[in-house]
Amino acid sequence: MGMIIFIVVLVVVLLWVVGAYNGLIALKNQTVNAWKQIDVQLKRRHDLIPNLVNTVKGSMEFEKDTLQAVIDARSKAMAGGGGVKETAAAEGMLSGALGKLFVVMERYPDLKSSQNVRDLQEELSTTENKIAFARQLYNDVATSYNTKQQQFPTNLVAGLAKAEIAELWEIEDKAERDVPAVDLSLKKPQG
Repeated sequence: MGMIIFIVVLVVVLLWVVGAYNGLIALKNQTVNAWKQIDVQLKRRHDLIPNLVNTVKGSMEFEKDTLQAVIDARSKAMAGGGGVKETAAAEGMLSGALGKLFVVMERYPDLKSSQNVRDLQEELSTTENKIAFARQLYNDVATSYNTKQQQFPTNLVAGLAKAEIAELWEIEDKAERDVPAVDLSLKKPQG
């Protein structure tokens, strides 16, 4: 009777270890997949930027510094190779450069009325939304993965599954963190 209880307990423990191990591996793979989804959207963004720069280049003759800042930030962002923090920092710089470009573009009525420019801005805006959703998914999955590997008794299996804490995508750039000022009044600007 004692041997049967021992075998039952051993089988239950082994099943639990296998389940915990498989759960960690599944979350690890989901985290990697979520990161790849961010990468796909960032590539789309990087591919759209040269089209936008080339479209506005002729009309923005005196704004070469702004255009160069976008090109340089894109190059740094595409170089990648770093971890989550490095990628987030580079992409934050690119977002800032693009934001400045859009502000400068507002000064050029010909650009605002160009269908190509409007289409590219819409594509970039849509892509930015997709990036935001992909970052949220990544952070959600990475948080679940991190939590699971730190909880007892699953943490006993974490080393066996080669589980490592996944970095979360955080906003480091103060400008990206600032709340934009929105004026919904119907007053026309004076000037």
